Amino acid sequence: MNRLLLAAYPSSYRSRHGEEVLNCLAEAYPGRSCPPPREIAALARAGVRARARAVVADTARPWWLDGIHLTTLALAALALVPYLQDVYHWALHIDPGQHAIAFHFSGWYPWADGPTRTRLLPYGLLPLGCLIALLRGKPWIAAPLAAAMIWAGATSGGRTLFGDEGMAGLSYYGLGAPIKAHDLVLSGMLCAACTVLALCRPSRLRRRSYRWLAPVALAMITAGGLHITSVSPLFQRGLALLEIVALLASGAATAATGDRRWLIPVAAVALVRTQAIVAQPDAFMQAVPELVGLLLLVAPLPAMAYAAQRQREQPLVE
Repeated sequence: MNRLLLAAYPSSYRSRHGEEVLNCLAEAYPGRSCPPPREIAALARAGVRARARAVVADTARPWWLDGIHLTTLALAALALVPYLQDVYHWALHIDPGQHAIAFHFSGWYPWADGPTRTRLLPYGLLPLGCLIALLRGKPWIAAPLAAAMIWAGATSGGRTLFGDEGMAGLSYYGLGAPIKAHDLVLSGMLCAACTVLALCRPSRLRRRSYRWLAPVALAMITAGGLHITSVSPLFQRGLALLEIVALLASGAATAATGDRRWLIPVAAVALVRTQAIVAQPDAFMQAVPELVGLLLLVAPLPAMAYAAQRQREQPLVE
């Protein structure tokens, strides 16, 4: 467990101070493989700050370009989440039956039992492809996929390539109302941001390891194996908690460095989620009440801006 906690720190920090941290933990808590929760929280907080400082210290790209790149990753993940189970079932040729997400019936693939009406591909392949391309710093691949998301959402009725129920039906709620595939604000912003990255010397973009896909694969296996749909209360509460953790991490990184790049993805996600809440005020199922969701989405923006400004002014005061 102690070595797992070191994963919160950047590789450069682990190579220099990893053994020292492990020795300190072994001396402070002898015979324990896991430190107390308070120590875990402190190590995680310090790891986020160390990673944030390492990102800011890398001057190979301007802060706003890295912020837009982070925005595309966040939007692609947000678009993928409702379809984790669907992609998993399609990849393994599993007929989910009554567990399918927002489908009136099974048999939506040629190999599944049920009615003859079929679709060829799951819609979730588009945001998944976007996410993989963006992780590897290849926005020229992600931009056409995001444009295909716009096309699929705008022409969902009556087509068999991606079908319609899985796109027009129930979707991811999280901190607010559902974001459906035919609501084009999410896919439109993703396509625009990918296009900007593709036009701004994409060779400068940060390339992340394929290991970042491990949580995505784990979530896909969990959702598909346990038939956890996007309307499951457990699913909704878990992802609402995940969004809150991401907001806290972004705020901690901004406060530690005074850098504003994390404001861009937070603002983009807040805009998408707020639009969904305003457009669908009577959504019948939500993880948290509408006003609480709006507060959690909007309140971090001025708080992060103030923390960044205060951190930038601190050396001048001293």
